[in-house]
Amino acid sequence: MADPIDAADVVVVGGGSSGCVVAARLSENPARSVLLLESGPGYRSAVDCPVLDYRTLPVGPGSAFTETYGVELAPSVPSAMVRGRVLGGSGAVNGAYFVRATEADFRHWPASWSYENVLPVFRALERDADFDDDRHGTTGPMPVRRQSAEQLSEISAAFCAAAVGAGHPEEPDKNGAGAGGIGPVPLNIDGGRRVGTAAAYLLPAWERPNLTVETSAGVVRILFSGTEAVGVEVESGGVRRTVHAGRVVLAAGAVETPVLLMRSGVGPSEHLRDNGIPVIVDLPGVGTDFSDHPEVALPYRIRTALRRSDTSPVVETVLNVGDLEIRPYTAPFDVLVPGSGQPDPILGIGLMAAESRGDIRLTSRHRHDRPRIEYRYAQSASDRRALREGQAIGLELLHSRELGSLLVPLSEEVSDRSVLAHLGTSLHLSGSCRMGESADAGAVVDERCDVRGVTGLTLADTSVFPVVPSRGPHATAVMVAERVGTFLRE
Repeated sequence: MADPIDAADVVVVGGGSSGCVVAARLSENPARSVLLLESGPGYRSAVDCPVLDYRTLPVGPGSAFTETYGVELAPSVPSAMVRGRVLGGSGAVNGAYFVRATEADFRHWPASWSYENVLPVFRALERDADFDDDRHGTTGPMPVRRQSAEQLSEISAAFCAAAVGAGHPEEPDKNGAGAGGIGPVPLNIDGGRRVGTAAAYLLPAWERPNLTVETSAGVVRILFSGTEAVGVEVESGGVRRTVHAGRVVLAAGAVETPVLLMRSGVGPSEHLRDNGIPVIVDLPGVGTDFSDHPEVALPYRIRTALRRSDTSPVVETVLNVGDLEIRPYTAPFDVLVPGSGQPDPILGIGLMAAESRGDIRLTSRHRHDRPRIEYRYAQSASDRRALREGQAIGLELLHSRELGSLLVPLSEEVSDRSVLAHLGTSLHLSGSCRMGESADAGAVVDERCDVRGVTGLTLADTSVFPVVPSRGPHATAVMVAERVGTFLRE
């Protein structure tokens, strides 16, 4: 996308949901040169963006816009996970679900990340079409809107009616007080298209002479002089080169950020030595104890064809009950994810505060060798009980008068066996390089997201979350990137 350069004041690694924000914000100072490196394909305008259609997820087999990893969800339960690999990252290919972490979630974050401190940032980044009050913004770069009752697909409308009929409270604003209940999903959709941070932040800044965006450029490793990050090694078109930097901001995502740190010599020292990597700094928390949202599918058969509007997103309403989120997807996954080969429509049961913690580890020092990713889902009695409770709530809704006339569940089983048989993940991996206060020995970054034990290196993506939020992470990832941009501008 741009002629290669060999130096910049700031190099941002990863042009995803967070990296686009950081690059755009830091380049607002014309005296600061910024280079953004994205390993996937790019585009110069929203019109040229190949992933505008929010009604489907371009993440199926052979997608040009994703990276696929083999994972183990639970012992002997293999699966695959995909992450966005395109300008805009996973936020450019997801379901356009743009829900904030709740006020209660931030009690697990360092004190400087209290809800009172982050709420102004959430307000500033959004342009909410439905709410204008002290919790919402109306002038920010990220559009937010919700499907009206009249716009809902037939399955979503029936699900809402069933939830209300079962006594669940209505929650018209999922970005409000976080009380739980049934309500519409805030969506980052505008003008009939998915709007990620590439479109909202980066493209408007593209012509700045101090900002360079290079796509199809993979970072091999971070370069250090002693314990100071001084640049990166980049591979593009089969050619490697060195780029010098005054500061490196790593925003490659919750998988590739810890992988790149470890490959560069920052991580658990014994693991690095086992892979023949010289240790720059021993940080045991790199790639350790990540969290995500396990999701169990409740498949069903449709009695008669259901109406899905031409404007229906992947999911337009959800029910939050305690730590559970129940999602009526608006179409079967072979429609939502072309090529997936999953013909049965499902109700998704997400556990939004699981005890399970996973690890990401290298399998070799070589860049193209995939890491080992173990989730360890459903290993605690508490998590299994919660997922069974979610199955029971979901089945009750599927048998309601409102939904029972439209569909038939394909399984009535509520058990640990059925949990494992239908186990998946919400693809919300977080906390693989978590932030923490000085007394937290497992923290990888401090409260400003600077990597401990080194200088000149900052992280800015969902890897720094102390724990995955009890809602999807996209809006919170943008908030973190905005704050990191502010820290670095200071």
